[in-house]
Amino acid sequence: MLRNRRFAAVWIAQVLTQGAGRMFQVGAVWWLVGYAAGADRGLASGAFLAVSTLPAVALAPLVAALIARLPHRTVLGASAAVAGLVGLGTAGWTYAATPPMAVTYGAALLLAGCQAVFDPCLTTSVPELVEDADIEAATGFELATQSLAGLAGGLLGPLVVDGAGLAGIVAGCAGAYLLAAALIGATRFPAAPLPTAPSPAAPGAPGAPGVPTADGPPPAARRPLRRILAGLPFIRRVLLCFTAANVFTTAVFVVMPLYTRAVLHADGSTVAALEAALGAGTLVGSFTGGRLRGTPTAVGAGCLVLMAAALGLPGLAAGQAPAVGSMAVAGWCVGVIGVRFVALFQRLVPAGDRPGFFAVMQALLGATFPVSSLVFGLLGDHLSPRTLCLVQALGVLPVAAALWWTGRRGPAVPGLATAPQGDRAAAAQPIGDPR
Repeated sequence: MLRNRRFAAVWIAQVLTQGAGRMFQVGAVWWLVGYAAGADRGLASGAFLAVSTLPAVALAPLVAALIARLPHRTVLGASAAVAGLVGLGTAGWTYAATPPMAVTYGAALLLAGCQAVFDPCLTTSVPELVEDADIEAATGFELATQSLAGLAGGLLGPLVVDGAGLAGIVAGCAGAYLLAAALIGATRFPAAPLPTAPSPAAPGAPGAPGVPTADGPPPAARRPLRRILAGLPFIRRVLLCFTAANVFTTAVFVVMPLYTRAVLHADGSTVAALEAALGAGTLVGSFTGGRLRGTPTAVGAGCLVLMAAALGLPGLAAGQAPAVGSMAVAGWCVGVIGVRFVALFQRLVPAGDRPGFFAVMQALLGATFPVSSLVFGLLGDHLSPRTLCLVQALGVLPVAAALWWTGRRGPAVPGLATAPQGDRAAAAQPIGDPR
């Protein structure tokens, strides 16, 4: 941070944008559940979360092309500035009069779209902003900050809504986005030529697939995404297990506000405490997951069983203490699963296929969140939150059994009994956590 001042400025912008986005998301859900949605609070909050997560999945190809063609400073600054203007306009409308529900959903869609552009562009920009020797440390630092910003935003969101209403939270988000845009605008990025599509090399010429170049070994031909997964049957089965698990685990972002409102009869400070417990547990799990003994599939299956117990606990024992404890344990399981399986994928996926594979992984896992939000939001209008907690637990248990069975049939990979220290940073945005 001290040697790379440009990175420090852009990192602060990242904290501001991600913290603001998370604060708006959690705060708006609590506003819908606690104040605005009435009897349809389950469907309203589920639909809101679905809208908030769609851009990251739907815009992935467009975002990739945008980042490849335009200067990164322009993309980062423009996305933060647009988000700030959207927040400013929404705040002005909200202060003048209570806006229609569609305005809140539209603002969520636009802000999520801006964040879907900002985050991958920042990750791509790290090599431009730091010295070569600091790239690995800066990448780990940047990824870990995503969880910290999400934790802070989730903690502040419900508290701001209780104190200043929806208008206050939107105004705060607008200020954070505009400050981030100003920081990026004041940061000079090193001049670098824009990447261009290379012309096909003639057969047998240097640079053609399979032919050595002056700089080293021959470049590998990029494989289509479908062929990448087709050639990795074990990893494909593991991904399917976590996709199924995500349908039940990510529902916690709908269930917990409903639980706070209908079972605990509490205010936004309780929602903030539950969010903080989940985020803190995830961070602890990310740093301790590499210390657990056992194969990744055995550890993952055990964590899913423990997570099922944690998710079901508030359904069996109503109270704030069981709910906070269950969120902390569930977050720890998410962190452990993320660090172990990202490390596993880094070892088993060929180097040339990793960019495409991780894009597919994020899209596949992220696509479950809108489905989960809508399904559990709709169920929340007909079933009690305590019943929804038990549904979550029962849904995760078969997935744990499937993952354990997949591990018994999977390849034996030397050195995977524990994850090395350097792989922990890869789990900052872990499997099972849409943030």
